[in-house]
This record gives sequence, structure tokens and C-alpha cells, in this order.
Amino acid sequence: MPAKHVVIAGATGAVGREFLTVLEKLDFPVASLRLLASKRSAGQKLRFRGEDIPVEEMSPTSFKGADLALFSAGSAVSKEYEKYVTDAGCVMIDNSSAFRLREGTPLVIPEINPESAKKHSGVIANPNCSTIIMLMAVFPLHRRYRVHRIVVSTYQAASGAGWAAMEELKEATRAVLENRPFVPQKMPFPYGFNLFSHNSAVGENGYNEEEMKMVKETRKILNDNSIAISPTCIRVPVLRAHAESIHIEFAEKAPSEDEARQLYAEFPGVRVVDDRARNHFPMPIEASGQFDCLVGRIRADLSLPGRALNIFVAGDQLLKGAALNAVQIAQLL
Repeated sequence: MPAKHVVIAGATGAVGREFLTVLEKLDFPVASLRLLASKRSAGQKLRFRGEDIPVEEMSPTSFKGADLALFSAGSAVSKEYEKYVTDAGCVMIDNSSAFRLREGTPLVIPEINPESAKKHSGVIANPNCSTIIMLMAVFPLHRRYRVHRIVVSTYQAASGAGWAAMEELKEATRAVLENRPFVPQKMPFPYGFNLFSHNSAVGENGYNEEEMKMVKETRKILNDNSIAISPTCIRVPVLRAHAESIHIEFAEKAPSEDEARQLYAEFPGVRVVDDRARNHFPMPIEASGQFDCLVGRIRADLSLPGRALNIFVAGDQLLKGAALNAVQIAQLL
């Protein structure tokens, strides 16, 4: 692959910093690198391949001469800068929700629908973290045994809400341990030793925005509007790495437990952690910092014999759920 001139927008955020880590670990060929953020963050320095690179304030001219822009600066910023990026002949890979469901914009998980990336018109969308982690566990089975229905409950880490939420979780936990009052700022409720419904707006149908993202994005990625999806998204007091409990119903018959393990073993980006004797299954603490999604608790559903499986998955929200997936898209290009 020829070396690319790369720009990172939102470089000082949680995902922006992970972009740097992933580019290094994947040995992505970088000819030059510009780090962009808000005026407040300009002047900071971030380390990349042994060099301290200054962060610049993002402007409409920041993308001239660039081949690739990795965006994690929020939906409003992505929409504002889309034209500047594409007019400069640069490809935007966007981590926000701004373009995910827009007609004509590819929504890509490289292990699942890599061909979609080739159909871009200057912008490729990175799916929501909970959607990515779920589909990394569902798709290896779906491509052999068509999935008919998914019931999923998520256990989502603070990292999904950024560095501020991660720091608030630490401080809230300290407050509980020290028996002192704590007033949450980033989250709607106290986070230490607590869990609550995902902190996104609840619609008229009773489902929050995070849950509806999982429904709509899954159907777009798999190009199948017939799949029924019932999600419940919960914030749990974990710093990073989401976990999900998934009930999968199949159109005809379900794979056996051994077949499912074999299908996962053959699929890139997934590692089976399924040790019944030791009661050892996927955990956020073991998924944190890992590129692979961990899949386990593979078992036939007792209520639908021969038709459904239950599984449990854990994946690093900042990596496969965000930065890693985006850089893998860049590799496809």
C-alpha cells in the first residue's frame, strides 16, 4: 500500500487517541500526519512513532493535500466539514452518527461487508460500537445459517460516552467508597456501583436512540430489512469494552454448539472464550485493549430447541467499536 497523507479530526478525544495507537500497531503506511481538534485543544502534543506531533485547530483548509481523514469529532462537526474534506479530494471515514443511515453512504464493518467501502462518494461511515460488536458475534453464524431474529441486551462501558464519562465513573466510584455525596455531570445518574438505561433520548416507541441504531444499522450493513431485532441498551460501571448477551433465532435450523464454535474459529476478528469447566467466558476486563471480539457462553436456547442459540460477546468499544474498525476501513481503500 502506498503511504497516505492522514488527518485525524478530534485527535485529543478518547477515540482520536486510539487512532494513533491503531495506526502504529497495524503499521499503517503514513506519509504525513496532521492532528486536528478544537481551539481549546490546539497546542497539545501527541506522540506517534516516537515523535511529538502538535495538535492544530481545525479549519476549512486543514484537509488540503490529505488522502484520508479519520473523524471522531461529533456529528455536528462531521456535517460542517464534510464538504471541505471531499472538495480537497480526501476520503472521510466518520465515527459519528452523522452519515450512517444516509442513502448512498457506505456503512462498513470490514470483516462483514468490505465490498460496500468501494461504493463511497467521499464519505464512509463507521457503525455504532454496539452494532459492530453485536454483528461480529452474529455474522459468522448468519452467513451459513440465516438469522431471523435477534434479542440483545447490552452492558455498555463509560468509554462510549468519552473521556469525561470515564473520569466521572472513577470519581463517582471514589465517592461511594469514601461515603461522600457526588453530583453527576456527564451522566444523568450516579455511575459508581450503579447501572441505568443508556443515556440517549427515548423515542415515542419506548426505545432509546442507541437501541434504534442497532436495529437500523444492522439492517443496512446486512442489506436485509427482514431481520427482527429487539435491543435493550444499559450503561454499566465498566471503563471500556462493551458486553452483550445475544439470543439468535434462525430462519430454519440453528447450528450446533460445536458448529458455532468452528464458525467463530474460522472468522477473523473473533476469539472464542468458552470454558465451561472453569466458568470462564468473555469479560470486559479481558477484552479491553484487544483487537478481537471475545465470544462465548455458546449454548442452545432451551425455549426454542434446534432453532436458536444464546451467546455472550465482549469487545473493546474504543478499538473494534470505533478506532480499529475505522483504520481497517482505511486499509480496504
